[in-house]
Amino acid sequence: MIHDIMPGTEEELMKGPAAAYVGIDPTGDSLHIGHLVSIMILKHFQACGHKPYALVGGATGMIGDPSMKSQERNLLDEKTLAHNVACIKAQLGKFLDFESDAPNKAELVNNYDWMKDYTFINFTRDIGKLITVNYMMAKDSVKKRLSRESNEGMSFTEFTYQLLQGYDFLYLYEHNGVKLQLGGADQWGNITTGTELIRRKLGGEAFALTCPLITKADGGKFGKTEKGNVWLDPERTSPYQFYQFWLNVSDADAERYIKIFTMLDRETIEAAVAAHKEAPERRELQKLLAREVTIMVHSEREYENAVAASQMLFGKGTVEALKALDERTFLSVFEDVPQYTLPKSALPGDLLETLAVSTDIFPSKGECRKTIQGNGLSINKEKVSDTALQLTAEHLLDGKYILVQKGKKNYYILKFE
Repeated sequence: MIHDIMPGTEEELMKGPAAAYVGIDPTGDSLHIGHLVSIMILKHFQACGHKPYALVGGATGMIGDPSMKSQERNLLDEKTLAHNVACIKAQLGKFLDFESDAPNKAELVNNYDWMKDYTFINFTRDIGKLITVNYMMAKDSVKKRLSRESNEGMSFTEFTYQLLQGYDFLYLYEHNGVKLQLGGADQWGNITTGTELIRRKLGGEAFALTCPLITKADGGKFGKTEKGNVWLDPERTSPYQFYQFWLNVSDADAERYIKIFTMLDRETIEAAVAAHKEAPERRELQKLLAREVTIMVHSEREYENAVAASQMLFGKGTVEALKALDERTFLSVFEDVPQYTLPKSALPGDLLETLAVSTDIFPSKGECRKTIQGNGLSINKEKVSDTALQLTAEHLLDGKYILVQKGKKNYYILKFE
């Protein structure tokens, strides 16, 4: 989990409990799994007796960090930022202990609190004079942005970002005794600017530790699917979709991810990896990874629902399991399935009429009749044997859906409104 570490960091941490922080820009109201690496480092850090600080950038979120970004980001207003900060704290509470009376309980801080009254004149006088433009220009994040082909360049606002992040470190060092900043590999330049500020302004020693930016084994971007980011918010990425993401990672990725995204001990992981190599087709490593991460981010109940829902699509689901799915999970499982919307007044309705005339699930009533006689049609996971079956309100799932299955793999949803 370590990409770069400043000399002396390990020795500092061995002296006794220390305080460290990770900065998160509240550009959205949910974290995604790209944030999880540095959060997991904080979680380990707290488990080892150190004190974690999660810094949400209420001030810096209004500006935007140029690190490895191809273009300037949109600026957010105060109301949106306040909402985002509250949502992020609730999510962080699943990983870090903010509530107990332990001396190393986690703290949430917001840099807007110390930046809002800091005037531009004071900032440039106190902080700006300590760091040279040459020093700032030498940072990779700045060099890469300036050397791009496009004519966009880089605004002064973004250029000052590393000074603001450096000031956060200085402030937390001075007021909270925080000596270490953690972050992704792309943050090394910003973090070391902070250690330099602390040295020049206070004569103090501070440290930096970065974790690798996680990619997939094929070089693709981690945590991105065709539908976008994999979010921690169940309204954006349902627990079923979240579970499926981890279940479907490659063998090589599962072996890396289980070390990074779970708190399993080394012996358990090594045994799981060895067992997986003997029978990779069983995907036991992916199942263990998906279980651990889904329970940690959502809950054991959501994990069990996701497992039951996964079996639904692959033929093993029962009528009871289908009825037990909540609407969100049901729609997640069958999200790519053709849907037909019908009026509730169509119930009760003749099955053949509904499937061959009101919808085009079957080309004709004769074809539908033949499928039923061949035992090839199920309604809500129950085989249909009666060609004269009437669909009624009793068949509705969540009061509005009927699941039609033709053969083994063809699913359709009838939605009655």
